[in-house]
Formats: sequence, structure tokens, C-alpha cells
Amino acid sequence: MSEKDIRLAFEKGRGILRLAPNWVPRSFCVPGRRIKLHPDDYYALGGNRGGIDERWFSSTTPADNGPLTGEFEGLSFCVFEDEGKTKQFLLRDAVETLKGELIGERLYGKFGKWPMFSKFFDNKGPLPHHIHQRDEHAALVGEMGKPEAYYFPPQLNNHGGDFPYTFFGLQPGVTKEMVKEALMNFNKGDNKITDLSSAYRLVPGTGWDVPPGVLHAPGSLCTYEPQMASDVFAMYQSLVNDAVIEEELLWKNTPEDKVGDYDYLVDVIDWEMNVDPLFAEHHFMIPKPVRPVEQMHEEGYEEKWVVYRSSAMSAKELTIFPQAEVTIHDNAAYGMYVVQGHGTFGVHDIESPALIRFGQLTYDEYFVSEKAAKEGVKIKNPSKSDPIVILKHFGAENPDLIL
Repeated sequence: MSEKDIRLAFEKGRGILRLAPNWVPRSFCVPGRRIKLHPDDYYALGGNRGGIDERWFSSTTPADNGPLTGEFEGLSFCVFEDEGKTKQFLLRDAVETLKGELIGERLYGKFGKWPMFSKFFDNKGPLPHHIHQRDEHAALVGEMGKPEAYYFPPQLNNHGGDFPYTFFGLQPGVTKEMVKEALMNFNKGDNKITDLSSAYRLVPGTGWDVPPGVLHAPGSLCTYEPQMASDVFAMYQSLVNDAVIEEELLWKNTPEDKVGDYDYLVDVIDWEMNVDPLFAEHHFMIPKPVRPVEQMHEEGYEEKWVVYRSSAMSAKELTIFPQAEVTIHDNAAYGMYVVQGHGTFGVHDIESPALIRFGQLTYDEYFVSEKAAKEGVKIKNPSKSDPIVILKHFGAENPDLIL
């Protein structure tokens, strides 16, 4: 796609780009079927690729799904109409073309790219206890560390799946030798590493902060998951829901000269954070209003921080009441997804479809430039009964977020 087309789409959208659904399969997962994909399409990429249980938002980060990964897997495409034709180009190309004009000079100057993405993780069962490497370990394989966070949208959690609990960290008193022994038993069936951890029940409408270096086994709620633009991880649990985890995933994103070194795997763990007896107090998130609630209600909306414990990324949930018209200002670029309702967003139509076919284009996802965010986006809700609910994901060091 030419620079001319990218700039034309940017101008026609008044600094807001429409995005296409971005579906990602995982071979080790069983779809929870709550992300509005048509029932016939959860295995649209073939049974050998696994089920589609993720939708990625505002992503310039390719998925790392092994040798069968598609050329554009994990990458978001922008969509625009020009003279009766529908055209598409990568959001990554838009960032490279528009630079700070799109994501803001602050982020572009520091990262040279859009430094985060978000996703829906929608698994029927729990994931294995795993870890995302910190910067110091990810750098050894040419990657960034991966902080992430979870929020559980009520609209997408009509059922809790098989195991709506997440194991986080390690119990106080667990030693490094105990963890090393579990890792060395990886090929002996269940290595029982979650015996060393604690599980927490997941509650729709709440969330968790998950810094890199923290062991976690995500439970089976449908999860909105903002994170840094990285896909590094290593699986430390060998058996989950009677499914065997391949040993190569234990050593994923480990430098070649460290493969087989179990002490290195233990070193990847942020030990102090994992054995913190106040882990829940330090990482659980209950939504916080961005302004006094009464003031927002008088203006026809309510907005809450749903991800706010990390400087690496943040997220808000915005609700526009029926028949309200509001202008919302932010001081940073963001991606957004419409989880409920319909109306207009700037010059764009928005709607949350009940069902989406694989490959179908929708009007439920957009990317808002820093300038457009600062000038304010006018949102209209024509419904007499249904609120518009929008999830908004921001990059690092959001100037509106006070930690």
C-alpha cells in the first residue's frame, strides 16, 4: 500500500483508522467460543493450527506460532473505502509512514514503533503455568520483555469455562530448589508445579496486573489483555487439563547456550515478586473512575480505568449512555474495541456485531491518533436502551495515568 493511500485513509478518518478483525489460533488451546466468531469458523485455519481462541487488537506485533505461522498472523490491518473500493494496509505500515503523527512523538521517539497491543484470550480451559521473560532475559534473544494485564469484560463472560481460576506466583516458603526439581521433571507426566502456587477465583468486571517474571496459569474467563509488543514466553507446566505440553515450549525464548540449564529457567523468575505474601493486594485491579462519577453521569457517560498498575500500558472502559452525545478527550493515542452497542465515533460508524465470519470486515475496532485523542472524539449513541461500551488500550507512560 502506498504512502498516498495511508495518508488518504488517515485524512478521511480525521486521524482515526478503522481496523479489521485479527484472529490468532493457538495449537495448545481449545476455544471458549465467546469472542463472537461464527461456530463454523473456530478452526478456519485448519485443525493442525489449533482453534482460534484469540483476537488481537491494534497489533504491529507478529504472532510467534511456530513454523506454520502465517505471513501476517497477529498483525492488524487498517481498512478504508476509496471510490467504491475497499482497501487494506498494515497498521505497522501506517506507523512507519505517519510516525509521531499517528502514535505521538513521545512514543515514537522512545520506541520507534507502537509498543503494545491488546487481545481477547478466550480459552475453554486453563493455560499452563508459564512466564514472560523480563527485559534482561528477552534481550538475549533479541526481544523485549512482556508485561501484561487482564480485565474480564462482563459482556463476553456468559459462562466461566472449565476452570475460572488463575494460579499466580509461588507460595511463600517455596524454594528455588523445589521449582528446579519440578522443571527437571517436565518429561515425567505432570510436574506438579502448580502445587507450589496459589489459585485465585476470577471475577467478571475486575482484573489483574501481571509483570514479566511472574509465573501465571490463566483461567478460563474470556480475558481482555493489554500487553507490551512482545510474544515471548516459556511454559513451566508439563500437563494441564490432561493435555501434554511439548518440552520445546519449556525452552521457548531461551538462548541456545542456555537450553538444558534449569538454573537459567529459575533465574528467569522474579523471585521476590512471585513469593510475595501480599500478591493479590499488589496486583488485583478493581475499576477506578477517571473523574467524579456524578459529573460523568450528568454528561451522559461513565469511564473507568480497568488497567492501571503498570507504566508499560493502561486501559479504560468507556460507557456512553442511551441517546447521549459526548466528546471524550485523551492525551495519548489508543486502540479501541466496541464491546456493546452502536452509534458513531468521530466520522465513523461503530457497532458491535453478535456474530462474525472469519474474514468478515466489521465496524467494531479503530485506532485513534494522539492528535485526534487530544482534540476529542465525539461519540453519539442513538439507542433508546442499549449503552455503547468501548475498551481503550494505551501504550507506555500514559500521561493521564497517575500510578
